[in-house]
Amino acid sequence: MSAMPDTPEVPAPVSPPPEIGAKDLAAFRRDGVVCLRQVFDRAWLDVLTRGIDENLERPSPRQEVRRPSGQDDGPRYIEDFWVWSDFKPFERFVRHSPAAALAAQLLDARRINLVMDNWFLREAGATARPPWHHDISYFDFEGSMCVLWLPLDETSKEDGIAFVRGSHLWNRLFLRTYFADHRTAGEPGLVKGLRYEAPPDIDARPEDYDLVSFACKPGDCVFFDMRTLHGALSSTTPAKTVRRYTLRMTKEDGRIRYRGDWAQQERAIMEAAGHREGDAIDSDFFPRLWEG
Repeated sequence: MSAMPDTPEVPAPVSPPPEIGAKDLAAFRRDGVVCLRQVFDRAWLDVLTRGIDENLERPSPRQEVRRPSGQDDGPRYIEDFWVWSDFKPFERFVRHSPAAALAAQLLDARRINLVMDNWFLREAGATARPPWHHDISYFDFEGSMCVLWLPLDETSKEDGIAFVRGSHLWNRLFLRTYFADHRTAGEPGLVKGLRYEAPPDIDARPEDYDLVSFACKPGDCVFFDMRTLHGALSSTTPAKTVRRYTLRMTKEDGRIRYRGDWAQQERAIMEAAGHREGDAIDSDFFPRLWEG
């Protein structure tokens, strides 16, 4: 496992990350998801825990808090995103952890840029859960992209996320589905020249899909393709609070591509940073994290 730089303020190279074996590389490309075991030191998880604690004290304007319907003080499901540049622990992880070098191996990349960071905290008993979705439809991005899903606490298969193996190869786009109430954004059909469908009702017939989920100990992580369908199993309610941090990363072919009106909030943030449709995902806002 990689060593962590001593100070967060001074950029320093990470030691070589673990080499991903041929079996795991093949699984990622075939299934659109792979679990890598013990690739992050406990110290990196502590850095991210510190970042989440600071972010909870100082929420960004994008932070969302969901509670059970009709409850003002029930267990929370919290998330925030694009916060890496606002909190030193997150920036430290983004720039110095082995995450980008691992992504480069999986994507066979010459360069890796950060697309977005995102964290989630689901308190014990929280009934809010992520719907079945794939990330590529939510944002104005296209290209070869992967997501790091890094649990900061031991996570059972039931408390984690399930993935539909091979769904990244379906060559289909599904409408954005809102996390708050699981409604889809708009109706199926053509949107900006691309055809979008309603996501399949996987909860109704899970046996029809090749689902996989992973029990993770601290230091384990999951990488998945931005096009891979995933979500929480409907029957699961966490018995303990679980936290996870995610990074979306792209290889050198990443571009801005405007999608539906459902992406307006994120689009406004990118446009405020000077980005427009067709731009490369490569700037101070989308920093380079690794180059081969």
